[in-house]
Amino acid sequence: MSSTLKNVGDFENGLDSKSGYGGGVKDVYGEDSATEDQLITPWTVSVASGYTLLRDPRYNKGLAFIEKERDAHYLRGLLPPAILNQELQEKRIMHNLRQYEVPLHRYTAMMDLQERNERLFYKLLIDNVEELLPVVYTPTVGEACQKYGSIYRRPQGLYISLKEKGKILEVLKNWPEKAIQVIVVTDGERILGLGDLGCQGMGIPVGKLSLYTALGGVRPSACLPITIDVGTNNEKLLKDEFYIGLRQKRATGKEYAELLDEFMTAVKQNYGEKVLVQFEDFANHNAFDLLAKYSSTHLVFNDDIQGTASVVLSGMIASLKLVGGTLADHTFLFLGAGEAGTGIAELIALEISKRTEAPLEETRKKIWLVDSKGLIVSSRSESLQHFKKPWAHVHEPVKELVDAVKAIKPTVLIGTSGVGKTFTKEVIEAMASFNEKPLILALSNPTSQSECTAEEAYTWSKGRAIFASGSPFDPVEYDGKVFVPGQANNAYIFPGFGLGLIISGAIRVRDEMLLAASEALAAQVTQENYDKGLIYPPFTNIRKISAQIAANVAAKTYELGLASHLPQPKDLVKYAESCMYSPIYRNYR
Repeated sequence: MSSTLKNVGDFENGLDSKSGYGGGVKDVYGEDSATEDQLITPWTVSVASGYTLLRDPRYNKGLAFIEKERDAHYLRGLLPPAILNQELQEKRIMHNLRQYEVPLHRYTAMMDLQERNERLFYKLLIDNVEELLPVVYTPTVGEACQKYGSIYRRPQGLYISLKEKGKILEVLKNWPEKAIQVIVVTDGERILGLGDLGCQGMGIPVGKLSLYTALGGVRPSACLPITIDVGTNNEKLLKDEFYIGLRQKRATGKEYAELLDEFMTAVKQNYGEKVLVQFEDFANHNAFDLLAKYSSTHLVFNDDIQGTASVVLSGMIASLKLVGGTLADHTFLFLGAGEAGTGIAELIALEISKRTEAPLEETRKKIWLVDSKGLIVSSRSESLQHFKKPWAHVHEPVKELVDAVKAIKPTVLIGTSGVGKTFTKEVIEAMASFNEKPLILALSNPTSQSECTAEEAYTWSKGRAIFASGSPFDPVEYDGKVFVPGQANNAYIFPGFGLGLIISGAIRVRDEMLLAASEALAAQVTQENYDKGLIYPPFTNIRKISAQIAANVAAKTYELGLASHLPQPKDLVKYAESCMYSPIYRNYR
């Protein structure tokens, strides 16, 4: 794999030469500013050597240590005599992974690899992204979280519980890495579509941050997974002898708010103004409040609300080439009015408003939402949660989804309900009855919670649906034609989005940056992709896609005056690529 690490000074972008890393973290030992053929020193507290070197995942190369390195670093006798280069190691591990029939076994094998050989783990993930993404992330990560207490081996992030109240800053200082750029934090209350998994939700921040590195090129040492443990209301976990979290009901109200406030204050105090805090899998009632509370004082991002919205909007923009018209010509119906549903709806309304110059209040009227009580209409306004109220339009009450489809006649049907099998045959057939090419997005994760399968969408629409899902589905053959379902996966957006914030030194996140990310992703869909009915590009090119997204987001950050890395680089795409972590082994002195 060719290196993306160059001397960034070549781009005349004004980067501080002491930084050595485009994200702005000082590269003390020249590890990231070095080209792949330059020698580096494997520093830990001192120069790592012997058994210590083999136990350090950042510098361990296993059987790839050459003769000179084995002599210099006291490795003679600690390794078998054979020397296997990184490509051969990769081939061997992929062969071994493919022998496992149970996805969770592949997951644990990948986590074990990450703990012993960091660069090989990321090279494997980058080179085999389409095969391994479902292993380290959804859907397998959901099962891993459910069984996290049983498969727990060693800490992969920080656990901050109610026991640490008043001492959170001290806890953050216990983490060995000091130059943190991205934190992914969860309280485990709403893990994917699986509900409250408490402390065992740690698998989500760990998985997300592995994708920040593999897909977005953020250095692993700059990433910090955190789980905030305030208890769990999951009775099964509370009774599980292997549960690793606090054995108490969830703290709420003032106690919860004070812990989160102390956490956010400590993060800013310890890591500075420009550390990105990504909220992940918080329950609706907390997710919206946290985002609203801290978006004006911290660099915060909620992937469930904003990341999902951005990737779905990108699919909408790309789909116009297949279905015709503009976004404003379409009518949208959502099943699910939580974080994802309302987040997507708002970003679509913002994009339509931007393109038509119509008021946001008007563009929202093209978008309808169905929750557990039926269609959200104005007569329900008084009983609605605050984040649902903008979507309460004038219409008679409708209880069932299929009746809402027939009444509203949407061109786009989007599922964010977290409930499987809700796009029934009757619903899909109704969509196909008044749309030549109905656009159907079944976004709930994991696969078991998907509103419908790809096969159902294509079969019930007689091969006319344009389909995308949250979790991956295999290609479907219908009426002699092979359909390749798209995947509206947040992994398209958040790694590149985060990289864009880092390279520009952003201090706040704004909706315009999310729109920029959506437009950059949509622009990466080729005619060849459209010919297959795809509205997202293949993951095989994800690093190039992430660089384009990062450049677009960074450009918008500079335009809004929210960037702190000045002057602005002349070529933001090249600059983004130059800042990306490369997993290629380095040669040691």
